Amino acid sequence: MNSGYYAAFSGLLARTHALDLAANNLANANTAGYKAQRGFYQSLLASTNGNALTGLNRAINNFGVLGGGVVDARPGNMEPTGNPLDVAIEGSAFLAVQTPAGVRYTRNGSLQLSTTGQLQTSEGYPVLGDQGPITIPSGQVSLSTDGTFSVKGAIAGKLRLVEFAPGTELVPEGNSLFTVPAGAERPATDSQVRQGALESSNISPVTGAVNLIILQRHAEMLQRALSIFHTEFNRTAAEELPRV
Repeated sequence: MNSGYYAAFSGLLARTHALDLAANNLANANTAGYKAQRGFYQSLLASTNGNALTGLNRAINNFGVLGGGVVDARPGNMEPTGNPLDVAIEGSAFLAVQTPAGVRYTRNGSLQLSTTGQLQTSEGYPVLGDQGPITIPSGQVSLSTDGTFSVKGAIAGKLRLVEFAPGTELVPEGNSLFTVPAGAERPATDSQVRQGALESSNISPVTGAVNLIILQRHAEMLQRALSIFHTEFNRTAAEELPRV
């Protein structure tokens, strides 16, 4: 394949995926606790061919491919809400929640109570404490910085705050939930919680819109380049094939 065509084609594929990530980031710019996803690029490498080493880790070309998306785990701003069930985390910890697919993790502290008093996420998933789901009786709710809920002086439960080893991959599920590899969870040691506040997303609407426009322009340029290559291929074929 013509090297210029390959560069434009692989670049367009990468930008298309990056556009999807940027559009999702922009759509969730106002979602509490949302973590932006960033596209990254990696070199396309040769690999083994049977038992013969054909150049493992030798670069095949200089174009690269989109390696996927990574979660930007940097915290957003703390925004006061006055809602006693809203929780913001200062530090690297996550809340643990129970979903039908298993335990998931979130920084979205927009919580609510079910009709039975069970503490839940806005999607209706039970929020986990040290002893399982937390049930809070009626009354004025207070929350200490270590995640302990109390009502009228009686402890109702303590949030299960977890952190992950450095380099742990966070895999998004939906807009605010994450999964991690088995065994990566550990009790949080450097985090505190704030009652009556929420963590905003870590991407601003303005930044998200600008990124989307830039990527759209990149994609348009690559589409034009591909169109030029197609025209050149057709011209060359029309000139050369009759001579065969």
